[in-house]
Amino acid sequence: VQLQASGGGLVQTGESLKLSCAVSGITLEDYAIGWFRRPPGDEREGISSIMNIDSTTYYSDSVNGRFTISRDNAKKMVYLQMNALSPEDTGVYYCAAGFRVPKASPLQPLWYENWSQGTLVTISS
Repeated sequence: VQLQASGGGLVQTGESLKLSCAVSGITLEDYAIGWFRRPPGDEREGISSIMNIDSTTYYSDSVNGRFTISRDNAKKMVYLQMNALSPEDTGVYYCAAGFRVPKASPLQPLWYENWSQGTLVTISS
């Protein structure tokens, strides 16, 4: 199983970025996919996920209304469109796949077994 996150970079406040997560080695539609980030000096937090069965999406309060998660099972890709970025969004971003992610806690890292390497997102003020 391999996940590869890409699309990070340096942008200014208010701009947008789109992250991509390429998945291989699993049947993507069998897995929930989450996006997580680790701000500088802080702990990892779950920011968005999309379920496998019905593609229900979830967002943390910090990104709700600005970020959009989507998946393309045929291409084995998951995306995170990030708009209205602010310096508080700076961090290393990861995607992860989970086989039995409960809807009661879709943003908890412990439910995700397979992780990508990180992609760095830096927002300048």
